[in-house]
Amino acid sequence: MSKELLRWLEEDDPFGLNEEIKTIIFKCKDCRKEDDVPDFVVHEFGLENKKNQEVKVECPYCGGTMIRAKNNPSD
Repeated sequence: MSKELLRWLEEDDPFGLNEEIKTIIFKCKDCRKEDDVPDFVVHEFGLENKKNQEVKVECPYCGGTMIRAKNNPSD
C-alpha cells in the first residue's frame, strides 16, 4: 500500500475503528454469567426494549437465555 493511503487511514479513521463501542450488560438466567453486548447489536436485530417487554439474547457460554442486567449488584 502507498504511504499516503496508510497515513490517511491512521489520521482520519474512516471506518470508525477508534470509536468507543457502547455496550449493554446482559446476565444469563441459567449460568448467571454476564456478557457485554454492543448496543448497536441490540438495535440492529430489533431487540429494542419495548415498554414492559424484556430483551432476551442467547448466552454465549451455555446457550441459555440472557436478559438485560439490572443496575443493582444483588440481582
